[in-house]
Amino acid sequence: MKILRTQDEIKQYSKEMKKAGKVIGLVPTMGALHEGHLTLMRTARQSVDVVIASVFVNPVQFGPNEDFDAYPRQFEEDCKKLEETGVDAVFHPEPSEMYPEGFCTYVNVEGDFTKKLCGGQRPGHFRGVATVVTKLINLARADKAYFGQKDAQQVCVIRRFVEDLAIPVEINMVPIVREESGLARSSRNVYLSKEEKTAALVLSRSLNMAKKAFDDGERNVDKLKQIILDEINSEPMAVIDYVEIYSFPALEEIDEVMGESIMAIAVKIGKTRLIDNVILEG
Repeated sequence: MKILRTQDEIKQYSKEMKKAGKVIGLVPTMGALHEGHLTLMRTARQSVDVVIASVFVNPVQFGPNEDFDAYPRQFEEDCKKLEETGVDAVFHPEPSEMYPEGFCTYVNVEGDFTKKLCGGQRPGHFRGVATVVTKLINLARADKAYFGQKDAQQVCVIRRFVEDLAIPVEINMVPIVREESGLARSSRNVYLSKEEKTAALVLSRSLNMAKKAFDDGERNVDKLKQIILDEINSEPMAVIDYVEIYSFPALEEIDEVMGESIMAIAVKIGKTRLIDNVILEG
């Protein structure tokens, strides 16, 4: 597995792969890799010739009071997992490599759907995501890119700017990977104490309760949201950031679940902010 640390190195590598007629798949990550990330790699491996993963904690998508400095970094361990999964190359730049002195160009997606859910809670977050993903797609000359459903709003944003800017890449969303307990896999789970990890199960449990009500015929958004709210509020360690149900992928407000929709939640357990979602087939 090749380790690429500069923009010139990844550009040269992707140029060589393209010259050889290879289909390139890109899996952007911020490292601290878990089974969810590795599932993205395996999914990519099934449909492309070359898999490039990036491991880059992107400073421009973190707010001033967020956990950029504390975000887990374990590159050597990540490399072992990537190599075992069959990744061909990993791009691991320093922030100064991606944002050198004089950098002043950003990708800003302005639709209302970016101001909801995590976009509403984290101003500027999606500008940082859109900018770094655009750079990574261009550097890797990716034909396909892979993202997890846990960050479903992020996938909507990426698909929007890829279409608007006519970027020739296919964006694939891979279902959420969960621990046996039901907790969605996340690099931030390492922040949780044993007690907090137990408390965090309220996220998937509340969504499953609402999903069961939906499967039993409930279509009213307020009633489905109330099921989620009541269950989360029963957990003393949980503080709700948001509980929302929108159409998907447009993320428009709805009163009844008629077509494909998403139940999305963000909850703080102690100091750790966790997100989860379930997509409903209306």
